[in-house]
Amino acid sequence: MQSLAKFLLLFPLLTPVSCLFAQTKSPAQEADAVYPEVYKLYVDLHEHPELSGHEVQTATKLAAGLRDLGYEVTEHVGGTGIVGVLRNGSGPTIMLRTELDALPVEEKTGLPYASKVHTKDDSGRDVPVMHACGHDVHMAAFIGAATVMAHSKETWHGTLVLVGQPSEEAASGAKRMLDEGFLTRFPKPDAGVALHVGNELPAGKVGGGPGYRFSSADSIRVTIYGKGGHGAAPNATIDPIVIAARAILSLQTIVSREVKPGEAAVVTVGYIHAGTKNNIIPDQAEMGLTVRSFKPEIRKQLLAAITRITNAEAEAAGAPKPPKIELYESADALYNEPALARRLMPVLESALGKDRVVEANPVMASEDYSYFIEAGIPSFYFELGGADPAKFEEAKAPGVPLPSNHSPLFAPDAEPALRTAIASEVAVLRNLLQGSAEDLRRSLQ
Repeated sequence: MQSLAKFLLLFPLLTPVSCLFAQTKSPAQEADAVYPEVYKLYVDLHEHPELSGHEVQTATKLAAGLRDLGYEVTEHVGGTGIVGVLRNGSGPTIMLRTELDALPVEEKTGLPYASKVHTKDDSGRDVPVMHACGHDVHMAAFIGAATVMAHSKETWHGTLVLVGQPSEEAASGAKRMLDEGFLTRFPKPDAGVALHVGNELPAGKVGGGPGYRFSSADSIRVTIYGKGGHGAAPNATIDPIVIAARAILSLQTIVSREVKPGEAAVVTVGYIHAGTKNNIIPDQAEMGLTVRSFKPEIRKQLLAAITRITNAEAEAAGAPKPPKIELYESADALYNEPALARRLMPVLESALGKDRVVEANPVMASEDYSYFIEAGIPSFYFELGGADPAKFEEAKAPGVPLPSNHSPLFAPDAEPALRTAIASEVAVLRNLLQGSAEDLRRSLQ
């Protein structure tokens, strides 16, 4: 990418900026120094999004940026994933992770740099593509933080491992990187850091806390079998659409009548596909579900109840065989190491100001970063405000919601969000890259 390459090649010429890194004590000022070129990268990434598993150009741009900054870069980890390693003496090994992928969403933000990309998805359909979840913000801030850290090595020691992870939206990229030896091919992180932008907070603020932050997520495909025939002779058929309709209503009772009140749980049927014509009863119907929870025992209860109910509805209707129930995407609940959260929340307050850091509530969205945590990397995952502050205040009135992540209207307020993300990442990385690895590990036990 030309703009990023120019940006990185300019660093030898930008003596005042390099001096600023060495002299300043403020991560916010360091973020300001790199912001103009980081913003150009953000616009480029926003204009040229790529779907999960196809982030070829995106990965190439980030890899080139890290390599020019002096990181040892390995590409094609877990598909299109990249890993950049910067060694700076003895000390802890700390990971910073960003996501690479975008979504099959048609952008309707009206931004001058709005995505106009269309491509073929894995099933061959022509789909629009948009960074509707803010991963472009994450990647641009990631390069900004990488730049500051590379040019201020006198302020930290240890090993920095920067991870560009593919296919987060398909809940598969982190697992693939781990399956391809992430923990053995590269220095194993003593701790990990990641963030996510959203409109739950105004731009300029961050939120975090200990314990569960994101729910587990299970994607389920249910195929119900019936006996097709003429719509005018339903008595000669077994209607899978009716079975599916009954199952959908019954599935809603899992949370309302089976899960203990107060426990977080969601069972949503996001689609039902069946039939080709109004006067034909098909021989099968397909439903797509997303299932969310925090606690493993609740997750197990939900999945068992879904199987029990769909089987029972099919049997009650005399279906020729039981439904086919497929679990095809999963991510565990994301859990912040409490000791790490207690250490880093004050660090964010010091870097940004106490009024810009809040204790955030857990949400029922999911994140496959949880695979890294399950693999033994204690982590701090925090939320980055993305909402225009004025619009955020207006949205406090009833009936004026802001666009959520995955909306075609989702457009973070880039300037304060990017500056805040860079300053936050630099502050927490620099804090963790102090002392010895043994001291850090002991503090997290």
